[in-house]
Order: sequence, then structure tokens, then C-alpha cells
Amino acid sequence: MSATLLGIMAAGQGSAVAGQGYADRPEAQPLYEKLESQGFEHEYLRAVLDDAKQQESILKAMSRPAEKRLTWGEYRKIFVEPKRISQGLEFWKEHADTLARAEAQYGVPAEIIVSIIGVETRYGRIMGNYRVLDALATLGFDYPKRGEFFLGQLEQYLLMTREEGIEPGTLKGSYAGAMGYGQFIPSSFRHFAVDFDGDGKRNIWGNPVDAIGSVAHYFSEHGWQPGEPVRSNVVMDKPAQDEWINADLKPEVTLAQWAERGIHTQRGLDQDQTATLMRLEMEDGDHYWFGLHNFYVITRYNHSRLYASAVYELSQAIREARGND
Repeated sequence: MSATLLGIMAAGQGSAVAGQGYADRPEAQPLYEKLESQGFEHEYLRAVLDDAKQQESILKAMSRPAEKRLTWGEYRKIFVEPKRISQGLEFWKEHADTLARAEAQYGVPAEIIVSIIGVETRYGRIMGNYRVLDALATLGFDYPKRGEFFLGQLEQYLLMTREEGIEPGTLKGSYAGAMGYGQFIPSSFRHFAVDFDGDGKRNIWGNPVDAIGSVAHYFSEHGWQPGEPVRSNVVMDKPAQDEWINADLKPEVTLAQWAERGIHTQRGLDQDQTATLMRLEMEDGDHYWFGLHNFYVITRYNHSRLYASAVYELSQAIREARGND
């Protein structure tokens, strides 16, 4: 955490002390009003926020996300490695029927679903040890940079726990409040989690069937195009201008327009589709790729080209391992 943020927290009259709740924070008033208008009782909300505790380690973790401090080569070693590939292969074997059904229903390849769950939680092995309530309250009240977003997620969380019949203080997740096999934040759970086994519950914490269906539904709703590529290689007639590289996650320049700039890709791709030009740093130098529409869809899960590249490359490694098995 920055010294500036520490100073803001120390100076603020309403700042929470580690281990104390948030019920009396002035910033809680709008949250009370929003939730009371949706049928919550004031005393219940006060009790929940009083139970929420600041976690200093969460604030420290937010200041050093891997996507911002590692090169692609360093990041890749964490996720595209033999153990995670073998675990992915075993997960695919165990849930082959469910993955096939999800692919048929939502159009999302099984290997992409498997890869997401592998990158997020090592197939349910590491789903987070922070209470979701503590994570969202800590970041909502004591992380000004994104406080508004996380207070919104806290609101979504309380709505979610009421809908699902869950006590708010019981669920655990990541330091950012993400939950379950696929690490959904509360708003994503409410919009995209599905009851994929038909038991009347959307259980992404203990039921990999629901988790698989929910990840597939998320990608489908974010515009995954079945059968279309994720990224493609790059061949340059001349060096690209710096402002063209890593400019945006969303592809806006067509392959035909890139070709006019002297930057080409493999034959057979629709030249009217858009692509974003990426430079990823490896030990042997810079590697260049075009991120296509489905690559952009992966970044809707985590807004990072490193993350999307890891998901894609792990998916291909797992698919290859399955083909060779």
C-alpha cells in the first residue's frame, strides 16, 4: 500500500481500526439506504457491517497484483506449467460429460472452461481464505482508489446471500471478494451463475457442475463466438509504431487495416475482423500477437492481456495433453 493511502486512512475521522466493524462509518449510510429500499432491516445491516473486519493484508495485496508486476515470461511460468496441465487433464476426465454439455449449450470450448477454473483456483484447491464480507468491506471502505466499486459489490453480496439463503459471514474467497471454483464476484454471480445440475441451487463453491455451467454461461453472455480463433501470429514488414502496441484490450482495427500498416497474420482469417496488437515480454525477447474477439472476451473475466494469454495457452496445453492421453 502506498504511503499516501496509509496517510489518508490514518487521518480520516471515520477510518476503521483493524479488527473493528464498519457499522458506524459515514460511508455506510448510502448503503443502508439502498438496501433498506430493497427490503432489508436497518438493524440487520448494522449487525452485518459490525461483523465485517478490516484486513490489512488485503490492502497490501491490492497494491501488488501479479498482472502489473510480472513480465509475460514470469507470469506464464506460474500458470502454464506441468502440474496445472495434469490437474486440468484430470478435471476434464472427471467432468467430461458436464463439460461436453456446457460446450454444446453455450458454445464455449471445454478447454477454455477447464483452463479458467485451473487459472483461478487450481480446480477448487485454492479458492481463498478471506471472508468475502471482510474483503468487500475492507476494499469498499478503506481502499479509496476503487471504493465505489467494492461498496457496490458489497451491496450485491448482501442481495446475493439473501437470495441464496446464505449467512453473509460464512463464505470465503479471494482478497478481492471473488468466490468459488471460477472466482465470481457477487455481481457476476447474480447475473451469470447457473444451476447446471438442476438441484435448485447455484453452488459454485462446492459443486463443480454448477461452476462449469456458470463459467460457460459467463463467456456466452459476454459474446464468445463459437468456432472462432482467440489470437493469431504476427508478421511485420517493418517495426510497428509504439502507439499501436498494447493500446487497448478491445480490438478496433481490422486485419485488413493492419495489413495496410505492414502487419500481417496467417492466411484464411476473415480480414474484416478486428484485432489488437500485443507485445509480450519473454526471456528470449519480445513476442507479438494479435488478440482477436474471443481474446477480448477472455479479458472480460480479468482485464489483463497476461491473464487472457495464460488462459489461452493453458487451454491449448490441456487440450493437447487430452489428445495424447
